[in-house]
Amino acid sequence: MLGAWLLLWGGLALGCRGETAFLRRADDSAGRCTYSFTVASPVEAACPDAGGVPELRAELAALAARLSRLESRERVAGGSGPRGVEAGGARDPQQAAPAARLEAAYSELLRAKSRLEEEKRRLEREKEELGRRLESNTQEITRLRATRCPPGGEGPGRAAPAHSVPGPAAAPRWDPQPLTYQELQSERTEVPASRLLEETALGHPGSKDSAGCGELVWVGEPVVFGRAESIAGKYGVWMKDPEPVPPFTRETTWRVDTVGTEVRQLFQYEAAEQLAQGYPAKVHILPQPLESTGAVIYRGGLFFQPRRSRALARYDLRGEAITAEREIPGAGYHGQYPYSWGGYTDIDLAVDETGLWVIYSTEKARGAIVLSKLDPETLEIRRTWETNIRKRGVANSFVICGTLYTVSSYSAPNATINFAYDTATGTSRALSIPFENRFRYLSMVDYNPAERQLFAWDSFNMVTYPVRLSQA
Repeated sequence: MLGAWLLLWGGLALGCRGETAFLRRADDSAGRCTYSFTVASPVEAACPDAGGVPELRAELAALAARLSRLESRERVAGGSGPRGVEAGGARDPQQAAPAARLEAAYSELLRAKSRLEEEKRRLEREKEELGRRLESNTQEITRLRATRCPPGGEGPGRAAPAHSVPGPAAAPRWDPQPLTYQELQSERTEVPASRLLEETALGHPGSKDSAGCGELVWVGEPVVFGRAESIAGKYGVWMKDPEPVPPFTRETTWRVDTVGTEVRQLFQYEAAEQLAQGYPAKVHILPQPLESTGAVIYRGGLFFQPRRSRALARYDLRGEAITAEREIPGAGYHGQYPYSWGGYTDIDLAVDETGLWVIYSTEKARGAIVLSKLDPETLEIRRTWETNIRKRGVANSFVICGTLYTVSSYSAPNATINFAYDTATGTSRALSIPFENRFRYLSMVDYNPAERQLFAWDSFNMVTYPVRLSQA
């Protein structure tokens, strides 16, 4: 292409002489590339003096300069000219640097893709595990319904309550609004209560006046009735009234989720099966916020400790109003003398065959459990017993037939009922009755004398324990 162009240019340049110019390229004696033209003179047979053609010499010099520039451009473009860079030769360092950066970025993208794929596989495994757990829980609920809800719905001789809500197909699931969470203190150091006994001779419970009373000798395995679905239900209290008043029955079930600074919602269910389904018949809004998990239902009233106070209050479930309120003299509150798990459990109410009790401590008692019998109408203290059991040394407590029993641990899977204080004799003794913490965080235990069962709240789960009493 270059030679043809030069021939054309030469022909044009010498057209005035009417001859054709020929281009020749060859190495000279120094090894340099030299271009030369050959043209026949129309008037001369020989060239005695080459310098006599000055115009031709100028044209040749201009052509040589132009050819030199063309060779330089060809080298820069990576061509295959005589002095250009051959194909596959060394790469320009300025061009190699961007390529190296691109390769590094591509490698990093591949590594990120690999990490994302691994994370995807991990999430899929977790999804499968959650699916298996959900299926297991569904089977457990189905089993409980089959054993506790026989076909026929309400059962013989039991009418449906007039104010009950529709079944699961029609009623929306209760979902409380998000709450600001109540700060909780937790001390995991477990101190067996038996170590805290004074080294004195320990007596045994005396006889009880109430029929059917006796000494606790056995606690069975927990049975799950329901589960709280929101974080507000990590700790809570659920209960039945052992001596209900109309329109409520022994089947009416109550629940309070106690995580939050303004705990005011009391959920009412027509039966424990409705509690398992999560559909309350009614929600009571308490006039005052409730503190912790010490509340009980007794004779048509909710007895509870108002938040940040050493008082007790009675909320009438029929009239939906506070009918009695009284302070407990010297009682610690809001974290002064809680159980070992914390949770502001300074004041704990209990019900047994003999009536209503309150469990607490005072500065005078130096943190030991104080037990008082209450008038359920006025909340007046009838009688008080001071024990030698440190309240922080036990996980929880309850009263059966006038005897206080304590639980050794709120988190150990194989805990024990480790201590008893008999109010009839004013004596205490160590026990070792097995008690299972299935879900490893026990925040409430209460005895129901009508059903002769313990009701407990264990890390979102509402459970019962069957018990056995010896004959007095």
